[in-house]
Amino acid sequence: MLHLRYFVAVAEELNFSAAARGLHMATSPLSQRIRDLERELDQRLFERDTHSVTLTPAGETLLPLARDVLEQFNSIPWRLREATRSGRATMFMGIPAGLHPCLREHVSELTERAAAWYELLRWPGTTKALVEGVHEGRLALALARMPVSDPALEIMHVLSERMGAVVPADQFTGRESLSLTELADLSFIVAPHEIRSAYFDQLDGEMSARGIRKRIKLTDSDFGGIAELVSSGIAFYFSLLNPDNPMHGYAMENTTVLPLTDFKPSLNTVLVWRKDRADGGDLARLVTAAREVFAETRHV
Repeated sequence: MLHLRYFVAVAEELNFSAAARGLHMATSPLSQRIRDLERELDQRLFERDTHSVTLTPAGETLLPLARDVLEQFNSIPWRLREATRSGRATMFMGIPAGLHPCLREHVSELTERAAAWYELLRWPGTTKALVEGVHEGRLALALARMPVSDPALEIMHVLSERMGAVVPADQFTGRESLSLTELADLSFIVAPHEIRSAYFDQLDGEMSARGIRKRIKLTDSDFGGIAELVSSGIAFYFSLLNPDNPMHGYAMENTTVLPLTDFKPSLNTVLVWRKDRADGGDLARLVTAAREVFAETRHV
């Protein structure tokens, strides 16, 4: 099972270093495990050179089989719980940082609706951790930030929030908006991996493509540290424009959030759950209720 997990991680990333980071292991032992699997199957699964990694025909054939095996394996805990539980079960719903108040209201409504079947409790985490929790069955469902691409999960869009640039207020006094070109002298902050979502990696790429080259990469900080750098006048970041969002709690003196005239990023939040747990599984009633509660995608 471990070898299949390693194989799927590399096959999805097509990059041994990135896959190793996701698995919290070094690249060298990961490469060795893949070679062990190739010897066991007597098949070459990847073509590797100094510039790229690609799947061989055998690797392409194995990938959907491995995913199916891992999904069945991951479903064992919740299937056992469903078969052996008595009375009202306790379920957990993943909640990311900075969740909009309107979604919190929906979570409370869902908790009330589900009270007859489950005690639904909230579990905080990053999108990556929450998605993994849903996939592995530790979480019943979760609210997460796009992009989410796990084929075992079903995704329902629930909120789109317009974003703006967090900039030093004294450099943009009296302004109601700005353009990306006006940010060229500031450094874009790359937040620590532990607190940023994959969407901010996309934003980083967008900044490079649009000529914003300066970077400050943080390795041990939080959103308060990001605000400190912006306040000092040397950097900018992105945050949500809506003043009702709790992320505005990290604002400090000499920072402001302004919309961009030539770039309109949005943070999209989705509700995710395992397809097999909803389709005739133990979460069928909960997912039906969640679909009703979160039925309308909102734009703020």
